This record gives sequence, structure tokens and C-alpha cells, in this order.
Amino acid sequence: MGPVVQDGELNSVHEDLSALEVRIGYSFKDRALLDLALSHISAVKGEAPRVRSYQRLEFLGDHVLGSVVSHMLYDAFPQAEEGELSRRLAELVREEACADVAADMNLGAHIRLGPGETQSGTHKRRAILADVTESVVAAVFLDGGYPAANALVERYWRQRLEAPRRPLRDAKTVLQEWAQARGLPPPSYREVARSGPDHAPRFTVAVDLPGLETAEAEGNSKQAAQKAAATAFLVREGVWNSNAS
Repeated sequence: MGPVVQDGELNSVHEDLSALEVRIGYSFKDRALLDLALSHISAVKGEAPRVRSYQRLEFLGDHVLGSVVSHMLYDAFPQAEEGELSRRLAELVREEACADVAADMNLGAHIRLGPGETQSGTHKRRAILADVTESVVAAVFLDGGYPAANALVERYWRQRLEAPRRPLRDAKTVLQEWAQARGLPPPSYREVARSGPDHAPRFTVAVDLPGLETAEAEGNSKQAAQKAAATAFLVREGVWNSNAS
């Protein structure tokens, strides 16, 4: 059972869902599943609101999404070891990634909320957007089976899979592995300068490897400056591109 909708709002709700179906590339046989996937607990009246909100679908969608993305990764990276595949999977199904997909789908405009939650901007919260994304995946899975869910995930996650929006590993770890693979000692980091007041210092750190040009970067802590310096080194050497850094 979906949220309570006034009679005068029924046609506009159906039009909204039709627009959403076009955007996600799937038309529901049972439109109630999509309505349920978009129903926040605050919009559900009566008994057992958690059961009649998107929460159960979210549970299922989390696992369907993980399964589809895992299969995509297995096929896309035949030489990748389990550890790399796990890191890529975690990046693609994390809350931030699902919220980004929700933005691409414009799900926030379709989430059913109670009046109080509407006023507080719940539909813009990252955690809610991520949850609803997973619930929509589950709704498609229940309505159209695995092939339909697979097509939806391919539509919105393929580009993210092929071009990650952030590095999969810490820059210092990547630089150390890069140096080790070339027979070099571990990178050494040294503080070059410190500026700013005590409550808001800025550190400049240099990273050195024998026979290679030093890279420097700033940060609001020594650790942040070290990571920035390692990133600058990796970008300069062509290990990372500037967009991934």
C-alpha cells in the first residue's frame, strides 16, 4: 500500500511517475511498486508504516544492486584480483554514489513525504536519496525480473564503473606501490613550510623519490598535505589523471 494521495492529486501523481519511468527507461506493469519505492515512512498512515514504506524494498535493492554491479565488474575487469573488485564494488554502491544516481534520475522530486518532512527538505538528504535509489532498483527487479534490474543498473552505473569519479585507493598507498614496482625505496615526506594561525595552520609537504623530481602540495594538516603531495606526484607521472585526483 502506498502513501495517502488526495483525489485531485491522482492524475498529476501518475503523470509524474510516467515521466520518471521514461527517465529510468522502464515502464511498470504494477505501478504500485514504484509508488511504494518512493514512499518515505512519514507519508504512510496507519499501522506498520515501516513495512508500507520503501524500507523493505531498500533492503532488497541493496542486494540486487550489489549482485548486478558485481557481475558487471567481473566481466569488465577480467585481470582484476578479488581485492580490486571489492574496492570497485564498494565505491559504486556507497551512499554517495547512489545519491548521485538519484540526482541523475531526479528522484528527489518524486519522493512521497509527510508535510513536516517536506518542509525540512528531507528529499534532498543524501542518505534518503541513496535509500530510494536502492528501493527503485528493487521495484524494477520485482516487476520485471533480473533482466530489467540489470538494464536499469547498466543505464546508470556503467559510466561510473568505467570511469570512477574518485580514486579507489589512498594516494600515499598507490605511490608506495608504484615506487616498489620500480625497485625504488618508499617515498619520503618532509614538511617544507607552515603558515597561518595556530587554530588554522597550513602545511606544505614535499614527497621525494630517488632520481625523480620532488612534488609539493599544501593541506590543513600534515596528513592532508602528504596525501595532496602524493596525488600531485601521481598526476605528474601520469599514474592518475587530474580528474580522478
